[in-house]
Amino acid sequence: MTGLPIRLLLADDHPVVRAGLRAVLETEPGMIVAAEAATAEEAVTRAAEADIDVVLMDLRFGGGMSGAEATAAITVRPGAPRVVIVTTYDTDADILPAIEAGATGYILKDAPPEELATAVRTAAAGRTALAPAVADRLMNRLRAPHSSLTRREIEVLALVADGLSNQHIGWRLHLTEGTVKSHLARIYTKLGVSSRTAAVAAAIDLGLIRR
Repeated sequence: MTGLPIRLLLADDHPVVRAGLRAVLETEPGMIVAAEAATAEEAVTRAAEADIDVVLMDLRFGGGMSGAEATAAITVRPGAPRVVIVTTYDTDADILPAIEAGATGYILKDAPPEELATAVRTAAAGRTALAPAVADRLMNRLRAPHSSLTRREIEVLALVADGLSNQHIGWRLHLTEGTVKSHLARIYTKLGVSSRTAAVAAAIDLGLIRR
């Protein structure tokens, strides 16, 4: 890093959250809140301008593009700013898509101010910044790969939890009913269960799907 200040974009649909982040980060030496965005789409547009170093991105907005989708749109460009997710959600169903989308950091909104500032500096330097709880989840996932579901399997299981039949899951995900059954068979094996209800319960306990 040079001696130049780290220029930040705050992306969150709640003005109070943005104001809180601004209040914390503007007291930190070497940081400037250069812009704010109330939607993920605004964040993508503003991040495309060359003066932003780090985007602090919420995961869920009131409608339209999600934080993970915005992160992917931002980070796909050469020389893009780093993205740090700042959210209240810490399940695999939230963390994994954000990391896969290219987020450099993942911090929870109840983190102390010094942890948030450290995450911004770490991300600006090109290194990964994860909240301890998030790092623990990722490590546990690596240690127990047999229970790790793919993104498609998680999508199938989330629809099972919503009460959809195999046929309706197939329609929703553009899969054949046979493919849905194959996904469920692998899910049962990985989770060590033998029914749809048990699979949903296990996935909720593991934080793979939200309830």
